Amino acid sequence: MKKKILATLLMTALLSLTACGSKSAESDLDYIKNKGTLIVGITDFAPMDYKDDNGNWIGFDADLANKVGESLGVNVEFVEIDWDNKILELNNKSIDVVWNGMTLTDEVKNSMECTKPYLNNAQVVVVPAAVADQYQDADSVKALSFAVEAGSAGEAAAQDNGYNFTSLQSQADAVMEVDAGTSEACIIDLLMAGAMIGEGTSYPDLAHTAELTTEEYGIGCRKGSDLAAYINDQLSAYYKDGTTTAIATTYGVQDAVIAP
Repeated sequence: MKKKILATLLMTALLSLTACGSKSAESDLDYIKNKGTLIVGITDFAPMDYKDDNGNWIGFDADLANKVGESLGVNVEFVEIDWDNKILELNNKSIDVVWNGMTLTDEVKNSMECTKPYLNNAQVVVVPAAVADQYQDADSVKALSFAVEAGSAGEAAAQDNGYNFTSLQSQADAVMEVDAGTSEACIIDLLMAGAMIGEGTSYPDLAHTAELTTEEYGIGCRKGSDLAAYINDQLSAYYKDGTTTAIATTYGVQDAVIAP
C-alpha cells in the first residue's frame, strides 16, 4: 500500500513538473512576437540582400523577409554577420534567422531548422573577361589562385577541388580581389555573379565561367524553431498569389525560383 501511495505521489510530482515546464517553454515565434523584432542575419550579397542609394536593405531575400515580418506584426532588423559564424549567431540569439542565399549543405541542415528549398543556385568561377575563354571547366582553373568567402559553398568547392585559395569575409570582397588583380579568380554564387559582374554592372571586365556545383538555397532558424514552418507557409502563400514571382522578377532571379 505504501509503495502504491509513493508511486502515485511521484507520478503527480512528475506531471506537475512537466506541466510547469511546458508553460514556461516559449516557442521561437512567441519569442520574436514578444520582443517585436525579427533579426535577420545577412551579408552584402546582391541580388539577395544589399543596400539601395538611401542605405536601406533590399533584394529578393530582404523583400521576402520584410513580408514575413509584416505578417508577424514585428519590425525587421537586418544585421550583417560574419558568415563563418552564422550558426553561433543563431544559437546566441544575436539573430533570429539566416536569410541570405544560404546553400543547404549537410552542416547547415544538421545545425539549423531549415525551410524547404526556395531557389536554385550554383557555384561559379569568376575571372577577368579577357581570359575567360581559357577557363571553361574545373580542370582548366586548377593552377589559379582563388578568393572565396569563409564558410561559404564557394570555399567548400575550392577545398573539394584542391584549389589554392584565400578566405575572405564576403563574396563581394572576393570579387574585389579579382578586379584588383590580387587574386586570379574567385568562386561565388551564380545568382550573385549574374547581378554583380559583366556588362552594365560595377565589374564590367569580369566574367563567370566554370560551374563547379549545383545547389539549393534555404532559410535557417534555430534548431527546433517553429519559425521555419511558419516561413514555409508564408512562402507557399506568396508563391500562390504571385508575390514571389513579382519580387523575383524585380531582381532578375525568377528563373531560379523553386515552387513550394
